[in-house]
Parts: sequence; C-alpha cells; structure tokens
Amino acid sequence: MSSQSILWIVFSVIVVGFLVVDLGFLNRKAHKISTKSALLQSAFWVGISLAFAALIFVMLGHIKTVEFLSAYVTEKMLSVDNLFVILLIFSFFKLDEKYHHKVLFWGIMGAVVFRALFIGVGSIIIEQFAWVLYVFGAILLYTGIKLFTEKKEEHVDFEHNVVVRYAKKFLRFTPNVHGGHFLVKEEGKWHFTTMFLVLLLVESTDIIFAVDSIPAAFSITQDPFIVFTSNIFAVMGLRALFFLVENILHKFHHLQKGLSFILIFIGLKMLAGIFHFHLSPIISFVVILGVLIMSLVLSVIFPKKI
Repeated sequence: MSSQSILWIVFSVIVVGFLVVDLGFLNRKAHKISTKSALLQSAFWVGISLAFAALIFVMLGHIKTVEFLSAYVTEKMLSVDNLFVILLIFSFFKLDEKYHHKVLFWGIMGAVVFRALFIGVGSIIIEQFAWVLYVFGAILLYTGIKLFTEKKEEHVDFEHNVVVRYAKKFLRFTPNVHGGHFLVKEEGKWHFTTMFLVLLLVESTDIIFAVDSIPAAFSITQDPFIVFTSNIFAVMGLRALFFLVENILHKFHHLQKGLSFILIFIGLKMLAGIFHFHLSPIISFVVILGVLIMSLVLSVIFPKKI
C-alpha cells in the first residue's frame, strides 16, 4: 500500500469518525454552542490539521507538506468571508441559536460532497487541458481586485435571492419552526420549513465560495489529494470557528484586504507560469502566512471606526 493510500485512509477515518460522534453523541439535541466548546472544537481541528500535515511530512516530504499548509491557510481565510455571509443569513431569518449547529453540520456535509465533485472534475480538466490553470489564475486575480475595492454588505434582503425565489416557487413551505426539523407534515401535506430554506442558502453560499477556493488550491498544487484534504480540513473547522468568532468577526476588518492580496498574489503566480517563472511552495507559504498574520495585527492596532 502506498503512502498516499495510507493517508487517504487516515483522513477518511478522522472525518467520518468525527461526523458520526458529533451527530450521534455530542449534539443529538438542539442547543446553543458555548464559547468554551467552540474554542475546544476549533483547537481540535487546527491540531488535527497540523498533525495530518506532520504525517504528510513524514510520508510524502516537505514540499507536499508546504503545499498542504498553504492551501489550508488560504481556505481558512476564505472561510472568514463565508462565515460573514452565514451570519447574515441566520440574522435575516432570525434562526434560533440552538439550531445554528444543525444547519452548519448538514451544510458541511453538503460542502464535503460538492467539493469532492468539483475537485474531481477540476483535476480531470487540468490533466487534459493544462492551460486551464491560467484561467484559474485570471479568475483569482479578478476576484482579488474586486474584493479589495468592494465593501461588505451588512444588510441583505435574502427574500429576493434567486435560491429563495426558486425554492418557494417549486416547494411547499411552512413558516412554523417545528422544533428544528427540515421537513414536516401539516394538514396531511408535507412542508419544508424555514430552517431548510436557510440550509439551502448556506449550501449555495459554499458553492459560490468554492468557485474561488478550489482554483486557489489548484494554483498552489495540482495534486487532488492535497487540494481535497486541505479544503475539507479547513471546512470541517468552519463550524467551530463560526461559534468562536460570531461575536468578534467584525473586529478583524482587515482580513478582507489580506485575503484580496493573497488571491491577487496567487493569481499572478499562476499567470507568471506563462513566462516560465515559478516560485517555490515555501516562498508562497511564507507570503500567505505573513499576510494572514499582518491582517490580524493591523485589525488590532487599527480597530474599525464605529
């Protein structure tokens, strides 16, 4: 059995095992996640991710390790913007805090499936058409510039969202909460709940963000194993990160600028390949990590004016 096959098994056991324990034992009943619990879960996923990186170092070498960490940190930063949108969704629909965990759990399950599909298709396309990497680079460059110039929208009317409009057009909904169920029976007919609508929006949000995060990962490495595992480890820690930072997320307002710089850097790095100019994975990782730290530090030194 190859080293990568062993790592696939370890990765699968970790992810599937935690999801089973999480849903079957730790959070069987709807409840608000405490800050302490969120902190422990967030630390757990960061620790597991670093431990997996250590396994990659032992079994695949330092280059693959640096690629994994670069993709992981980039995805984590992209997740911050994802968290911001999820916060807006929960706030708009006034979803009770005790149901946040359930929506995020099934949202992550969907994210794992969709990202596996996107990464699988993406790796096949890149293998057949190498020039697609330059298209990815152009997309990231455009996204980075757009992200740098735009401001976050703190008040969004999701009733006019295309997902909401089509869902209400083709599905039957009830305004009642029904104890946190996604599908209920009223007057002999099945109805979807508002919570299911929120889940649809969370899933669609992740798909939109995957359009940026997956090309960003492929621009760091074309190894589907590294792309997928780094993406999923970052996504698995997203839920705990949500509960940990939902009250302080707005304080790290320079993260968006830092993320835009990283996307521009990665996009230019990919496009530079046209001229046969290549940066080592180690330099890329140092730049990405440095921008992340600088964004956090600047957010603390220069707080957002209220």
